[in-house]
Order: sequence, then C-alpha cells, then structure tokens
Amino acid sequence: MPPLTATPLAEPAVPLRADARRQRVLLKISGEALMGPGDYGIDFGTVRRIAGDVGAVVAQGIEVCLVLGGGNIFRGIAGATVGMERASADYMGMLATVMNGLAMQNALESLGVPTRVQSAIPMATVCEPYIRRRAMRHMEKGRVVIFAAGTGNPFFTTDTTAALRAAEMNCDRLFKGTQVDGVYTADPKRDPGAKRFERLTYREMLNRDLKVMDASAISLARENGIPIVVFSIHRPGAFAEVLGGRGPCTVIEEGR
Repeated sequence: MPPLTATPLAEPAVPLRADARRQRVLLKISGEALMGPGDYGIDFGTVRRIAGDVGAVVAQGIEVCLVLGGGNIFRGIAGATVGMERASADYMGMLATVMNGLAMQNALESLGVPTRVQSAIPMATVCEPYIRRRAMRHMEKGRVVIFAAGTGNPFFTTDTTAALRAAEMNCDRLFKGTQVDGVYTADPKRDPGAKRFERLTYREMLNRDLKVMDASAISLARENGIPIVVFSIHRPGAFAEVLGGRGPCTVIEEGR
C-alpha cells in the first residue's frame, strides 16, 4: 500500500452549508478531557472552560448537541480486562457518562446556556429519556442537548454513539475534541516526527487503522455522509475556530 501523505487544504477546513436552515453539529468529547490536570474524575474548571467554548458556538446561532465519554470515571473495557462481565462493566461506563453530562449541564447553565440531558437508560429523576424528536425540538429552541448513557446497549463505544446521534439528529458535521489537534501519522506525544493530516477519507481511516475513532463509528459516519472534524479540545476557542474553517484540525470525509 503506498504511503499516506498529508494533503494541503484548498479551501476552508469546515465550510458549513450556506442554506437558510440553521446549522446543527455534534461535538464528541472524551471523558479524559474532563479530568484537566488530574488523573481521575472531573475538573470543574476544565468543564467550565469547555462549556464556555460550546456557549460561544451556540451564540453564533448554531444548534449544538454533545456526547461525552466516561473514561475519567470508569471505562467498561477496563473493567472487563480485570474479570468483570463485559455487559455489566459497560453499563457502569454508561452511568459514568451520565455523571459527566450532568456536570456539563451545570457548567453550561451557569453561563446562561439552556441545556437538556437525555439518557439512553431512563432515569427520570435526574434527566430526560432519549427521545429523538424531543431532542431536535430542544435544539430548534436554542438548547444544547447532551446525549448520555451511550446507545443504551453494551459493546458500543461513545464514539459509535456520537456517529449514531449525529445521523439521527441530521447533523451537518461531527466534531471530535481530542488530546491533540488532529489525526497524525503516529502518536505525536511519542514520535516528534509525526505529521498531522489535513484531510483523510473514511476509507483511509479504516484501511490504515488510525486510532482516532473506532471502525463502527467511521463506517456509520461514512454511510450517512457526515464529515468528521478532529481537533484539540484543550485549546481555548478551538471549537468556534474550526467551525469557521480556521485552526489546526483533520477533516475526514468521502474522497473527491
């Protein structure tokens, strides 16, 4: 297979459709991103900073929904590796995403951004059940919707949840906020010579087994024609920048 090389951008990185309909995007954030400088749990300063970035995008009139991972509290796959039954471990991971969702909701609403948490596992005391049409109506009213508890089923990652919800919500783009500012040829934290790709196709992601999102998520996005934008969630203001076609990122979409 020939080597994969970065392709320079010939146009803004993330042009949204210029039609009369308000744009709608989904932002996927890993649970680890919410730890801040810590090794475990939720750093509320970090959550509030990310909430501010989300609020800045909402203020532009863009409809936003979120999917948060739970790895800062519990990872189902990690529980399975130490002897837990996989389904039970995954359900625990789903509950961790609800905790993160409630923390993000609190941070957003403290900044004046109306927010709803919808859980795929019903728990009416703390949040709404996931109802597709209700979620869409919330966004039409300017509310941020946080999708929690994954798909509600074990053996599926929150990356797959993000692709699924993006398809269900008719999102224009799926943004993944990660620890680095895009997809690299190797781990840039370990290999100083790693190069960042400006653009990749879904097929290149799958064939090269680039570990940014799992194969199920990539395939689901591909089948529904949803471009994926990978950027660093740790750089303040990066979400709004990549939405405007500025700032470092990697765009994953169908080849032309």
